[in-house]
Amino acid sequence: MSDYYDVIILGAGGAGLMCAAVAGQRGKRVLVIDHADAPGKKILISGGGRCNFTNVNTVADRYLSANPHFVKSALGRYSPADFIALVEKYGIAFHEKALGQLFCDGSARQIVAMLLEECAKGRVEIALGDAITEVTHADAHYRVTFGARTVSAPALVIATGGPSIPKMGATGFAYDLARQFGMKVVEPRPALVPFTLGGDETLFRDLSGVSADVVARCGKVGFREAALFTHRGLSGPAILQISSYWRHGEPVAIDFLPANGTEWLVEAKRTKPRATVRSALASALPDRLAETLAERLALSGDLASQTDKALTAAAQRLSAWQFHPNGTEGFAKAEVTLGGISTADLSSQTMESRKNPGLYAIGEAVDVTGWLGGYNFQWAWASGWAAGQAL
Repeated sequence: MSDYYDVIILGAGGAGLMCAAVAGQRGKRVLVIDHADAPGKKILISGGGRCNFTNVNTVADRYLSANPHFVKSALGRYSPADFIALVEKYGIAFHEKALGQLFCDGSARQIVAMLLEECAKGRVEIALGDAITEVTHADAHYRVTFGARTVSAPALVIATGGPSIPKMGATGFAYDLARQFGMKVVEPRPALVPFTLGGDETLFRDLSGVSADVVARCGKVGFREAALFTHRGLSGPAILQISSYWRHGEPVAIDFLPANGTEWLVEAKRTKPRATVRSALASALPDRLAETLAERLALSGDLASQTDKALTAAAQRLSAWQFHPNGTEGFAKAEVTLGGISTADLSSQTMESRKNPGLYAIGEAVDVTGWLGGYNFQWAWASGWAAGQAL
């Protein structure tokens, strides 16, 4: 074991391992340090253990950042097709689910094993199980102390992610380090996270376990996927997606019947006048949800006894049902973190700090957050590859 390297990478997640493999195979002496006892822990739990490792529909406008153009360079130079080629080279079987999401047929462990093999090809050294206690910079070298060792290198890569899922060991260490070196941090907050409901909306928590295909909207953004009621509020893919665009105090609008127009109840009155609002809803929605919505609409009696105006108003409410979340389930349940190290301080070509030569930041540590469905992994691979090529 040396005390001197060409590159020290902090974090053995997706971005860190990709960066290490690329730099190592370019002949750099690379050390990866992680306080966890195993590499790739977030990879292992992703996609229900099958790792949603990329999305074939990856484009820049599916990422949130204070600078929405920042992602274009890295994503353009290392695409989903490039990572898929690597996966195929290792004979890892995979399949495409809805909306371009790619998953392993077998286990997420295959992706971690592949990245570790790529690191081995570059003779990358990986040190696990010791927390970093100090990082300093002097004489054009970065020095890192962890456990009983102090190591140095002219290049340091921050790949420690954000604080989402702290039970996996996630922390805000990346932000502390960035601030230490004079870099700005965009306010971190939970993303791809369930909402909590309170007050008058707590009755919807009684629907825990019920799901429906909906369109969830916040402002001008909308996602059509499943929404799931939980014992604390709202979850499911549509809700997780829209949570990245939500700010505290804003309403979230749910279209419970996106395939129907606003006149569908009036039309139902013509064809089934003896039906009730509840039975009309139950023909398209789970029974418990239909019952709860019908109770809130408070249109008693059959459809024939309702005015067209009242039925149209009810259909309009069902197409944009307002929920007022009182919060989210926080970093504990957030799949990723919004915000992070400001892209204004980084080169989009190399991921290197503009103020600190030799200092790089990649992956979730940076103010780049993708949609649900493999986009954040693709950012990890692309940003790791960009930095690995530049080191």
